[in-house]
Amino acid sequence: MKFVVPQLLYFFQDKTARRNILLLSKFLLFLLSVVCLYSILFHIIMAEEGKDHSWFTGLYWTLTVMTTLGFGDITFSSDLGRIFSIIVLLSGVLFLLIILPFTFIQFFYAPWLQAQEKARTPRALPDDLSGHVLITSVDPITTRLIEYLNRRHIPYAIITGDQHHAAGLLNEGYRVIVGDLDRQSTYRNTQVDKAALVVVTNDDLLSTNICFTIRQISDDVPIVTNAENKHSIDILEYSGNVSVYEFMHMLGVSLARRAFGVGQGSTVIGRFGDLLISELPVRFTGLEGKTLAQASIRQATGVTAIGIMEKGKFVAATPNSPINPQAILILAGTSGQLKAFDEQFAASYEQSPQIPQVLILGGGRVGQVAAATLEEHNINFRIVEKRTNLGKTLYQGKTIVGDAADIETLKSAGIETVKSVIITTHSDDMNIYLTFYCRQLRPDVQIISRSILERNVAKLHMAGADQVMSYASLGAGTIFQLLQPNEISLFTEGLVVLQRQAGSRYAGTTILTCGIREQTGLSVIAIRKDDHLEISPKPQTPIAEMDELIFIGTSDQEKLFEQMD
Repeated sequence: MKFVVPQLLYFFQDKTARRNILLLSKFLLFLLSVVCLYSILFHIIMAEEGKDHSWFTGLYWTLTVMTTLGFGDITFSSDLGRIFSIIVLLSGVLFLLIILPFTFIQFFYAPWLQAQEKARTPRALPDDLSGHVLITSVDPITTRLIEYLNRRHIPYAIITGDQHHAAGLLNEGYRVIVGDLDRQSTYRNTQVDKAALVVVTNDDLLSTNICFTIRQISDDVPIVTNAENKHSIDILEYSGNVSVYEFMHMLGVSLARRAFGVGQGSTVIGRFGDLLISELPVRFTGLEGKTLAQASIRQATGVTAIGIMEKGKFVAATPNSPINPQAILILAGTSGQLKAFDEQFAASYEQSPQIPQVLILGGGRVGQVAAATLEEHNINFRIVEKRTNLGKTLYQGKTIVGDAADIETLKSAGIETVKSVIITTHSDDMNIYLTFYCRQLRPDVQIISRSILERNVAKLHMAGADQVMSYASLGAGTIFQLLQPNEISLFTEGLVVLQRQAGSRYAGTTILTCGIREQTGLSVIAIRKDDHLEISPKPQTPIAEMDELIFIGTSDQEKLFEQMD
């Protein structure tokens, strides 16, 4: 009854449902009239044949013939009676076996299923809800963002105007509100004026409509949106208090900056006040083949080597950790410490302006941004683009029109001599294929690949990618940092940063004796004591109950830590 009552209310409050019930009732009344007429005619014809039956027998005969059961216990002996039987039989097939089922499904069963979906999907949030996040589109970025929100226990709701889409999202475990995205009532029902953030990642036209609709209700609720086109930024910002990003542009820049030659030192991937977290590809540096103890990074620069990423797997750093040429060092320190690190350990190799250093596979938006970034750093590059119409409009003399899966095309683009390959196509399947193909052709080349979905990141590493940039993580991390400014968001897939108060569990211990690294693999990269942030604390640093510990590690290591708590 708890679920049937709201379904009935939805069902009978809907005008279309009430009209359908009326039509179904009229048909049933007509059908009842036909049955009564046939029962009367049955008695009249039986009387002509000299037979006498009860009124119930007439009803019984009519229903058995109309439903084609035809037991044969009551029959006519005259031709008139047999003709009448045929008429009753044919009309029964038409009305009971054909029209009635379709009428029942269309006018009752289908609306009833819709009423069930409406009863399951609410159209409003509780009046006392505040500090929640509203999301107007489901895509790789918002799906990843929801994972962050769930991890921090921040309430959220997805708004959609499609009832069937809402039902599907509910089945997947998401919190959904049904409402038209361009109606003020939708945002009033979702308490938009009390929301912490509204995430609008629809197309530019719809995003603009949504932003102006929200501003009719609330002037100050923060809105973050993604601009697909550069000229849309000013329009989206016009409604005020809107953070507009070009995530495709950001992804292209991030991919290019990781190529050899763009930045020969470390690349910052996250920050927390004065604490910077960066990564450094080991190849072409003086660190190749050494252990961390032999490298003496901390003693020479003050920078802490947090761990080593290799093929997408993060391993906490120990003095005996080997530094392989394919590895990526994850470092933590201040800007001054990282500058000193770059001066001493930055990559060093010769570049020829005449020979392409970087090969970009895919000339779409991301590939074009990557090319522009490389050009800003005076890096010679080549783009391989399959689409002829697009390839002819790209960089003249630097674009090869052809299929990147063709070895002759890759050879003409310089696959045999380049130091880095950036794979930017809009298909994870193609990116995995091209990554594996390039790795077979050049075991020593640096491969940086784009990933759209998080689940394909590990596959890209298996295929041979040295680094993978996730579009979903980049966008979700940027948005989440607006919501939680004190959180560190890393744009390197697979790593997370946690902040937890030490509490009584770790009070009185030191970083060396607290057991966090031994039990979970997480590394303590900073400690906040009152208002002071101690970066790269020494192993002997004591931990107080009110201290805030900042860790870095993988999602699996985070789960181990949560289980310990």
